[in-house]
Amino acid sequence: MKVRFDAFVLDTDTRQLFLADDERHLTPKALDLLAILVANWPNAMAKKDLHKRLWPDTFVTDANLAILIAEIRTALDDPARQPRYIRTVQRFGYAFASQVTAISTAPPALSRVQSAACWLTSKRQRFALDPGEHIVGRLPDAGVHVDHESVSRRHARVVVTPEGATVEDLGSKNGTYVRSERITKPTALEDRDRVRFGSVSLTFRSWSIGATTRSVTPPLRVT
Repeated sequence: MKVRFDAFVLDTDTRQLFLADDERHLTPKALDLLAILVANWPNAMAKKDLHKRLWPDTFVTDANLAILIAEIRTALDDPARQPRYIRTVQRFGYAFASQVTAISTAPPALSRVQSAACWLTSKRQRFALDPGEHIVGRLPDAGVHVDHESVSRRHARVVVTPEGATVEDLGSKNGTYVRSERITKPTALEDRDRVRFGSVSLTFRSWSIGATTRSVTPPLRVT
């Protein structure tokens, strides 16, 4: 399961919680509890059910659960008196309170007429962008892996849809620039746009497939 809520991303496969480029560390039990609450959003979970899920063969008191909830709230910067993410249901249990959006690990199937072919290119690299979401950053599993000190681990996100492509900065330290301007919100990309992640500059290339009968050769290298 990989989901987003506000600026947070929870990946239960890699067992990581991120706020933009910042990894928020949780103990194994706390991460399990957060995953359970997120997976059952927006329903409230009874304390007895959470006990069974977290400690199936061990008797523990509600204090153990409260300690994990406090740890999660600290990681999420979520004050108990005015919670944004973890809601306490008095004399019952807890619920996840924020909107949750699943992140697909595979691009959605599109018809030939609807689909688009896009690239981010440099003199030495070309990153194909299929329909869907692509993370740009220094993380080894990033869809657009850019290994440079000026690039954050999760620097930006490029989303390709039948309507076109957009790029969004993910709270990176050195910023994302489109056409020499630093962006602060999802920004549409056009063919031959220069996109700079930190100090690394790439060129965006795009054209529709099937929209015309003209034969097009993909750009292998763009300077």
